[in-house]
Amino acid sequence: MHAAPQSLIDEITKIEAQLDDVVNHGSDDDLFIASYLQGHFMVVARPLEVETDASVEDLDEGMRKSFTTAFRNRELEEADQDKVLALWQRLRG
Repeated sequence: MHAAPQSLIDEITKIEAQLDDVVNHGSDDDLFIASYLQGHFMVVARPLEVETDASVEDLDEGMRKSFTTAFRNRELEEADQDKVLALWQRLRG
């Protein structure tokens, strides 16, 4: 059972569905970007699902921090970093 507010659970579910759609129907490049983002998403979103005071803003902040750390470690080329951030913005929109 989830302890997080329903609004957060709904947002997580929506984002997961959108990521699955990209993975299932996107180009190879889309698949790479979505899979990369999905890895960060799982690490950030899962712990929030059990926090009673977690929010959508916490999810967004956690994702941005995760990206910042990864990008500082040069996990992706700059062009791919931009694509990841653009996809995250689209998913949050």
